[in-house]
Amino acid sequence: MNTASGNRLSKVPQVTLLFWIIKIAATTLGETGGDAVSMSMHLGYLVGTAIFAVLFAIAVSAQIAARRFLPWLYWLTIVATTTVGTTLADFADRSLGVGYAGGTSILLALLLASLFVWYRALGTIAVDSVSSPRAEVFYWVTIMFSQTLGTALGDWTADTAGLGYGGGALIFGALLALVAAAYFWTRISHTALFWSAFILTRPLGAVVGDFLDKPVAAGGLAWSRYTASVALLVFMGLCIVLFPQRAASRSH
Repeated sequence: MNTASGNRLSKVPQVTLLFWIIKIAATTLGETGGDAVSMSMHLGYLVGTAIFAVLFAIAVSAQIAARRFLPWLYWLTIVATTTVGTTLADFADRSLGVGYAGGTSILLALLLASLFVWYRALGTIAVDSVSSPRAEVFYWVTIMFSQTLGTALGDWTADTAGLGYGGGALIFGALLALVAAAYFWTRISHTALFWSAFILTRPLGAVVGDFLDKPVAAGGLAWSRYTASVALLVFMGLCIVLFPQRAASRSH
């Protein structure tokens, strides 16, 4: 890296269309994979959360220890956050009886608090500033909260609000389209729009994942959770291999 150029590489990828495609696939995989362990394997939400929490800790530690951006490691860590987010949200909403509305409210507060503390500590929450261990810790904690929030929000929209999986997908897809329009045609902070889109991709993935594996009678396609998870994993792998990603960079 040429420091004389005034640029430095971060540990996260450039935010491109490919980034969002893989992100949506990863969040959908988090839903099908999390449900496969907690429900199909009959391990329950608490055990599933414990398993994925360990994998999350290992993945984040490896990501922080890495000296440069590694696409496969980054996306493995994203999948770890979305699977633990799935089982954790389901445990809080269903096993603890918090409910979708309560879980969504608590997680939204935690997410906003994480972003606030991050901004106060480092002066920015821009994704391309994630190049130090301290920034990465804030980044991954924030992402974990956003993934957990997205699961609760997706379930609330599809089930409690009665919109179903298709209706939920249309709602969150439309909101993402509005964020994209704001990015191109308004002067709203790109950092704020990034985090808005990042959060919205999770409930979109949640309802799409449920649509794939829920019974036909419940409005789903009745795919096996294992089949759906493997298909999504293969798709992500092909995207990473066939379309190389670069690390985000910014000026000092």
